[in-house]
Amino acid sequence: MKPKKRRLKYITILPAFVTLINGACGFISILFTSRNRELRWSFFFPAGFDVSYFTLAGYMIILAMIADMLDGRLARLTRTTSSFGGQLDSLTDVISFGAAPAFLMLKLVETYMDRLEFDSFRFSTLIERSIFFAAILYVMCAVVRLARFNVENAEDESAHMNFAGLPSPASAGVVVSFVILHEYLLSIMGDGSPEVFDTLGIMTIAVLPLVTFFVSLLMVSRIRYPHLANQLLRGKKTLPALLTIFACGLFIVWNIQLAMIFGFCGYMLFGFFRWVFVTLAKKLPSKQKTLTL
Repeated sequence: MKPKKRRLKYITILPAFVTLINGACGFISILFTSRNRELRWSFFFPAGFDVSYFTLAGYMIILAMIADMLDGRLARLTRTTSSFGGQLDSLTDVISFGAAPAFLMLKLVETYMDRLEFDSFRFSTLIERSIFFAAILYVMCAVVRLARFNVENAEDESAHMNFAGLPSPASAGVVVSFVILHEYLLSIMGDGSPEVFDTLGIMTIAVLPLVTFFVSLLMVSRIRYPHLANQLLRGKKTLPALLTIFACGLFIVWNIQLAMIFGFCGYMLFGFFRWVFVTLAKKLPSKQKTLTL
């Protein structure tokens, strides 16, 4: 006798809708990235709207992060957390925080690879293959990270205070913050200057793929990262904590590009260096014991 198949009896509308907005933002980000830097949809945006497609693609991923934070909280508020919601969330995260950031990084670096001329053909080929490898590795690590999270995570994640490995939204935030800051610097330093364009191009080719490679490894690692949403929003807060949150809000209003760089990169490096410190602290007592013996 064949086992009876499980059938999904109901779907919670509001959390699932917000989760689908997350995936839609990721797809729109890929669409904007495919248009390259120049903004050509004059009928879609108001007159005088001077923002590159790469910037718009980055902010769409930021919007996907906001939707990703809201859907879980809506499910807990309405007491409709389910395995279906968790699976749907991870599937949309693959688009928004896996494929979209990798494609954005790849297209941005390609704009400089097409313009900058390298003396050695082998050297340029090595760079191109390294960039493609970093993008592919990022997507694969994001898929593995989200699949592992689905297997190990319970339906009610409100009690979870830490992540095993860098979360995929934070990984995407690191890559996207570099892209948005790059576009901002390009606009204020003179978009028409060849010297500025070439200098930023060399820095982008050297830094952005390495950052993408590094966060890819952190995603599939077991390094503990704090669950900021659960730790900041739960319980009563002291006055210094509230002032710190208020100061961070002012920093975002003052310069959102720098705020994203400091926020996402600081979060990434905090977990990594804490892991290094804890690992070294565990090894030091054992070495001291062997020296005393």
